[in-house]
Amino acid sequence: MKLIVGLGNIGKEYENTRHNIGFMVVDELAKRWGVSFNRTDKNAMFAEYRAPEKIMLIKPTTYMNLSGIAVGAYANYYNLGNEEIAVIQDDLDLPVGQLRIRKKGSAGGHNGIKSIQEHLGTDEFPRFKIGISHPARNGKAVISHVLKPFAGEEKAAIEEAVKKMADALERWVKEDIDAVMNEYNKKPPKPKKEKPKKEEAPQAEAGVEAKVEVKAEESAKNIEE
Repeated sequence: MKLIVGLGNIGKEYENTRHNIGFMVVDELAKRWGVSFNRTDKNAMFAEYRAPEKIMLIKPTTYMNLSGIAVGAYANYYNLGNEEIAVIQDDLDLPVGQLRIRKKGSAGGHNGIKSIQEHLGTDEFPRFKIGISHPARNGKAVISHVLKPFAGEEKAAIEEAVKKMADALERWVKEDIDAVMNEYNKKPPKPKKEKPKKEEAPQAEAGVEAKVEVKAEESAKNIEE
C-alpha cells in the first residue's frame, strides 16, 4: 500500500494559494484516477484507488501546522513503512514551478513537514516539492506570500508543474524512487542570451559621405579664394 499526502489548508479562502500546492496535486491524481474526496476519517479527507495496489490520497483537515496528526494516524492504522508515504509540499527556496524530489531531509522551516516528522518520529520519508519562490527574508512577507494565489505567468507555470508532479507520483507508485528522482529533478534549461549584432554602415553610403565631405572642402576653398 502507498499513502500520498497533499499538504494545504482547508477552506475556500485558501484554494489555489501557494501553500495549497499539495492539495492541487492530489486533486489532479484523483481526477486522473476517477476518485473523489467525499469521505473524511482520521482528520483527513481521503480517496482510495487501486492500481492494483491500494493507494490512499489524503488532505489533512487540521490546517497545515498540524498535518502530522492525520499522517501519523494513517501510517499507524495501515502499518506503513516510511518509504511508503509520499508528502507533497510547497518550497520557498525553489523557483516557481520547479520540481524537486527527495528521499528524506530536514523540514527547512516548513511547519507542515515539522508536524509530520514529530508524529512519524523520523525525517526519512519521500518529499515531492514544487517551488513557489521566496519573497523576502522576513516572517510577515513569507506568511502573506504563501497565502497568496498564483496569477499570470506563475499560474501557467504552476498548472504545468502540478501535472508533472502527478506524473512523477504515478511513476513512484510503480517504480523505485531513484528512477523518479533522476527523471524529475532536472533543472529547467536557462534561456540563451543572444549577443546584439553590431551595425555596420553600408560601403556605398560611406563612399558617398566621403565624396560629399571632399566637395564641401573644395567649395569652402573657392569661397575663401
